[in-house]
Amino acid sequence: MKPLILVTNDDGITSLGIRTLVEAMQTIGDVIVVAPNSPQSGMGHAITIGEPLRLYETHIFDNVVEYECSGTPADCVKLAKHYVLQDRKPDLVVSGINHGSNSSISVLYSGTMSAAIEGAIEGIPAIGFSLCDFREDADFSHAVEYIKTITLSALQNGIPKGVALNVNIPAKTELPIKGIKVCRQANAKWQEKFDYRVDPNGRGYLWMAGDFVNFDTEKDDTDVWALDNNYISVVPCQYDLTEYEALKQLSTWNL
Repeated sequence: MKPLILVTNDDGITSLGIRTLVEAMQTIGDVIVVAPNSPQSGMGHAITIGEPLRLYETHIFDNVVEYECSGTPADCVKLAKHYVLQDRKPDLVVSGINHGSNSSISVLYSGTMSAAIEGAIEGIPAIGFSLCDFREDADFSHAVEYIKTITLSALQNGIPKGVALNVNIPAKTELPIKGIKVCRQANAKWQEKFDYRVDPNGRGYLWMAGDFVNFDTEKDDTDVWALDNNYISVVPCQYDLTEYEALKQLSTWNL
């Protein structure tokens, strides 16, 4: 029996990235799509609890059962498992292909990766795919065979329980991708600043900007290093955020 693969994303069901991912997954297994009906970038692991969720069957792709959802990427995975696929558990959740990098600290803000992590929470092996190109007309063609390779390897070897893979792919250039590196998340962050601006009606507003700061510039085992050197990065991520060394330290406090 072919594996059942749930496809979702955070750029919306009509994005080029999810179409590329659906077509790649159709060569591997049976595909079902449950994806947001509008862009949900930067939503992180938000879920919808204060308003109704809308779910409609749609017909965007060829030979695929597909639904668009009014909620977040995490909502989509929950709905797929507990409502759409009540009698069958997916063999894999794949999310993406995101327009833009989700390396380093961006994993915490990413709707793409939150959908994958929701799959891991639900006990389903999961992978989030991102292309380091924010353009709407980004070229995903060079990523397809690597995505198939990683997906097939995950299905054959298994992903550890409670883990989702964060896969980032360099943007297409004249240089070939050097390969795939399994690595750790870089110690990096966005150093935010807020620009004060005035809209056409004379009302002030704030626009978040900033610079990406990498504190691991001397290390060659991180996702940022891999991407900077034209490798695909694969980082295993977990939803257990407990810091166990700090747990030992806090247990000595006189509370």
